Amino acid sequence: MTSEEKQGQPKSNPEAESIIPGTIEQALAEAVQKAAEYLDSWKRTQADFSNLRRRTEMEKQEMAKYANAQLILNLLQVLDDFERAFQNMPHKMAKAEWAEGFRMISNKLLATLETQGLKPIDAVGKPFDPTLHEACLHEKGEEGIVVKDLRRGYMLFDKVIRPTQAVVGNGEKPDKEVKQDNNHIPEKQDKP
Repeated sequence: MTSEEKQGQPKSNPEAESIIPGTIEQALAEAVQKAAEYLDSWKRTQADFSNLRRRTEMEKQEMAKYANAQLILNLLQVLDDFERAFQNMPHKMAKAEWAEGFRMISNKLLATLETQGLKPIDAVGKPFDPTLHEACLHEKGEEGIVVKDLRRGYMLFDKVIRPTQAVVGNGEKPDKEVKQDNNHIPEKQDKP
């Protein structure tokens, strides 16, 4: 053959000539199988990435939702102080205008915190629930029922940020009902 004839014909590949036709089909099947494995692996990786992105977004939202939790816990101490002051205030002083002003401030603070997702836990008269209440004492009263709360508990959205410190009934019948605040204490009478 002349060099001109060789130019018109395709170059021969010694490796291709050595492959037997049966092994070509086998090689093709292996290549198709590897391609399917790679595709399956890629799909799983895409799903994992999508799940990671969704989980990360949910964690961000959760973090933003509860970012103020520590500040709210600190402000709850101020509300506790207001409640203790109102409970221990003599009846005569409780009717004063300045006392009413402090009640309004306390209510405004609570309303502001409620707009941030805070909800008081209603405990008195309800069955004791260890996820919502912290038992501090047992007193006479219906067994397993919260008789009174020593410190009000609160939830922030759907999580308990402070459990109610509760007095739980021990099953004995109470002697008589006692009001929870001290405003029922009679005023001192002046001696004539």
